[in-house]
Amino acid sequence: MERWVQIEFDCLPLRSLGRLDIPIDASPVYRAFCERLKSAYEKHGSHNSYYLHRARCVFHLTNDPQIGLLEFGFEGVVLTDDDDLRATHADLDIQLQGETCGWLTEPVVRWFQETVSHAVLVEFNRFIKAGDLEQTRQRIEKLEAASEQKGGFLGMYL
Repeated sequence: MERWVQIEFDCLPLRSLGRLDIPIDASPVYRAFCERLKSAYEKHGSHNSYYLHRARCVFHLTNDPQIGLLEFGFEGVVLTDDDDLRATHADLDIQLQGETCGWLTEPVVRWFQETVSHAVLVEFNRFIKAGDLEQTRQRIEKLEAASEQKGGFLGMYL
């Protein structure tokens, strides 16, 4: 294993949200997701804010995954500096999803929940350096240009 902390997430730039209304036929799960997105947009705005979802963070406390593994799920916003070159703040909802740590106590869980935020900022900076953020921005610009050429309509839910 190369890393002690495994982090995975899907990233949605809040500036890419063209509309905030929720489809009337949305499933309860999708409706709840849309409401969380809308809330994040209202709280943080769209400038240099990124919504992370379908995300998890795994800490390996020993070299055996059957002993000492902590898995957290998280969702929320990462904010970057004015130039979009460095993550500056994470506002995340973090939940313990699983563990193989018989000596785990509640204060330790709370400490690791805070640690998830710090680990996510480090990983998001790696994401930026890898160019993934720039590729995401370029995809959004292409979609916006295509939308403008077609009078603002690309199709259902695009």
